[in-house]
Amino acid sequence: MLTPLLIAVAAILVLLVLIVAMQPADFRIERSSTMSAPPTAVFAQVNDFHNWQAWSPWAKMDPNMKLVFDGAPAGSGAIYSWVGNKKVGEGSMTIFDSKPGQLVRIKLEFLKPFKATNTAEFTFAPQGNQTLTTWAMTGRKNFMFKAFGLLMNMDKMVGPDFERGLAQMKAIAEASAK
Repeated sequence: MLTPLLIAVAAILVLLVLIVAMQPADFRIERSSTMSAPPTAVFAQVNDFHNWQAWSPWAKMDPNMKLVFDGAPAGSGAIYSWVGNKKVGEGSMTIFDSKPGQLVRIKLEFLKPFKATNTAEFTFAPQGNQTLTTWAMTGRKNFMFKAFGLLMNMDKMVGPDFERGLAQMKAIAEASAK
């Protein structure tokens, strides 16, 4: 009697492992906003980590977050490290590609609440007297993140934070452009 039950449990576990393993390994989260400001004004908000406190959604989640700025003052080589509460965790960002008014690419290294390395990318596309600003994050999911993805949708978890950040950035960039 115990043997059929053990076989059934083992079969369910194997099926679950197969389902998790077949999940896509790559992910992309992306949000965009059109801002009534030139690309250079929006780019300035992203390219200098010192400006992030004004618009970053995570800065609002932990006003006591400890920050360290290192490397270049802005652009390629600029480094921003943080240690915060459970909502913001711990990690660092390093700008590794910066094209004025066009693009900022950042290596994200999360240490807590989980270890992960991803890429964030901001693009700035002129549209008349406005700028289409796109914030994306890409990376690879290991087995544990694939399993987590069956229960929680990363796009639904992080996407609203991107939307809040873009809205706050928009207000600042539009005010500075006036």
